Amino acid sequence: MSDSIAESRPHPRELLTAGLVLFALLALTAWARPLMLPDEGRYAGVAWEMLRSGDWATPTLDGMPFFHKPPLFYWITAAAMSVFGVGEWSARAAPLAGAWLAGFGMFAFVWRWAGRRQARLVAMVLLAQPLFYIGGQFANLDMLVAGCITATILLAAHSVLCREAGLHGRLALVAAYAFAALGVLSKGLIGMVLPGMVIVVWMVLRGRMRGLLGMLSLPGLAAFLAIAAPWFVAMQMRFPEFFDYFFLEQHFRRFTGTQFNNAQPWWFYPALLLLFHSLWLPWIVRTLMPSRLATLRADSIPLLMGVWAFLIVGFFSLPHSKLVGYILPALAPLAYLLCEAFANAGQSPRKTMVHWWYGASIVAALMSWGAIAYLSLNPDNSNRALAQVLRSEHAAGEPVFMLERYHYDVALYARLLQPPVVVDAWNDPGIQRTDNWRKELADASRFAPEAAKNILLLPERLPSALCLAPVSWVMGPPGRADSLPFLAHAKVVYRAKEVVLWRVERSQAQAVNSLRCEGMSNAG
Repeated sequence: MSDSIAESRPHPRELLTAGLVLFALLALTAWARPLMLPDEGRYAGVAWEMLRSGDWATPTLDGMPFFHKPPLFYWITAAAMSVFGVGEWSARAAPLAGAWLAGFGMFAFVWRWAGRRQARLVAMVLLAQPLFYIGGQFANLDMLVAGCITATILLAAHSVLCREAGLHGRLALVAAYAFAALGVLSKGLIGMVLPGMVIVVWMVLRGRMRGLLGMLSLPGLAAFLAIAAPWFVAMQMRFPEFFDYFFLEQHFRRFTGTQFNNAQPWWFYPALLLLFHSLWLPWIVRTLMPSRLATLRADSIPLLMGVWAFLIVGFFSLPHSKLVGYILPALAPLAYLLCEAFANAGQSPRKTMVHWWYGASIVAALMSWGAIAYLSLNPDNSNRALAQVLRSEHAAGEPVFMLERYHYDVALYARLLQPPVVVDAWNDPGIQRTDNWRKELADASRFAPEAAKNILLLPERLPSALCLAPVSWVMGPPGRADSLPFLAHAKVVYRAKEVVLWRVERSQAQAVNSLRCEGMSNAG
C-alpha cells in the first residue's frame, strides 16, 4: 500500500466471525498434550499456587516469591483455572490469548489499510506457521508478550495513519499505551521498549519526525501508569530487594551476561525463521530482492512490517542466551511481507505458484498438528502420570519430598495444598553460578528466608524430617534407594525411567530402624 489511505473499513460482523474462527482454530488442540517440562510446568505451577493460596499479588514457586517475570501470565492462567478447572487447556489460556490478540490484530489492521484479501492471507499464514500455532499453545510468557507487542505496534501505527489522513486516532493511541502496559506486566520492559523502538524508526525512515511529538499522550501515559505501576510499587514496598532483582538482574544482567543457558550464535534467529518459513521460499526470495527492498520506503505498511521484523530479530540476536520463543513478536510482520509478495506477484499469477502457496500453508498446518499429536502420544517430558497416582493416594497433611530435583508440574497435577520439600545441597556456593531450577529456588528463598527453612532441605536432615509424619511421599531417581536405606523398605507406588515415587510409613518397624526415629511409636 502507498501513502494513499485504503478506504477499507472492516464490518463489525465479519470481524466478530473472524475472531471466533481464529480462536476456535487456535484452541482446537490446546488440551491434547500434557504440560512439558520445565517451562510449562514452571509457569502453570506458579499460577496454580496463586489460585491455591488466594494471594494474587505475589507469584510463588514452591511457596516462595518468584520474581523472574511479572504476573499477567499467572493472573490469566489462575483465572482460567478458577473458571474452567485445572487442566492443560486452562494452563494455556494466556498464550492462547496472546496468539489470538496478535492474529486478530493483524487481521483487522491489514484489512483496514491493505484490504480484505490481504488480511485473509496474513491470517492464513500465521495460523499455518508452526512457530505461531504451537507457540499459542505453549504455556510460557513468550506468546503473551508477543501478542501485547503486536497490538501495541498496530494500534500506534493505526493512530499515526489516521492522523495523517485527517481522521481521529487518539483512542487508538491511548489503547496502544494500555497494551504496552500489559506487555510490561507480561514480560517486563520489552513490552514497551520494542514497540516504541519500532514506531520511532518507522516514522524517522518515513520522514515524519515531527509526528513523533504527536505520539506523546497524557491520557495514554495515565492509562499506562494505572495499569502497569501498581504491581511493581506493591512488590517493592513488600520486598525491598525487588527492584534490584527484577530490573537489574532479570533484565540487564540477563541480557548482557554470558553465564545463562541456551547460548547460540548471532545467526540463530535468521536461520530459525528461514527454516520455519522454507515452505514459502519463493516469496522469501521475492521479498529480499534488492528491487523490492528499494521500494519499501514508499509504502507505509510494508516499511512498518520490514522495520518491525528487522528490529525484533536484531534485538534478540544481541544477547548470548537465545530461546525459540523470543522471536515470536517477529512472526506477524513476516507473515505480512510474505503475503504482500504473493499478492503483488501479478494480476494473474501462475496457477503453479498459487497451488504452491496454498499447498505450503496446508503442509505447514499439518506439521503443527503432527507435532502436537506426537507429543500427546509420547508424554515423556511430563510427570502427569506420576502426579495423578500421587493425587489418588495422597492425604491432606502428608508431606512430599523431592530428591535432587524440583518437579515443576507435580504440585499442579496432584493438587498439592502444601509446597513440596526439595532435598539438595543448598549450601553449595556454586548454585549461584548456574541457570537452572536450583538457582530459581535459591533466588526465591532470598525473599522468604523463614519459609525456605522448611522447604529447602539439606540431605542430612531428610531422615529426621521423615520421622515427623506418619506417612510421607518421596520422589527421586531410581538409584537413590541404594544409598538411602529407608527407601529400600518403602513401598514403590510409581516407577518411571527417571523417577520413582515411594510411600514411607513411620509405623513400619524397618522404616523406624533405618530412619532412627527415636521415641517414635511403631503404631504411628
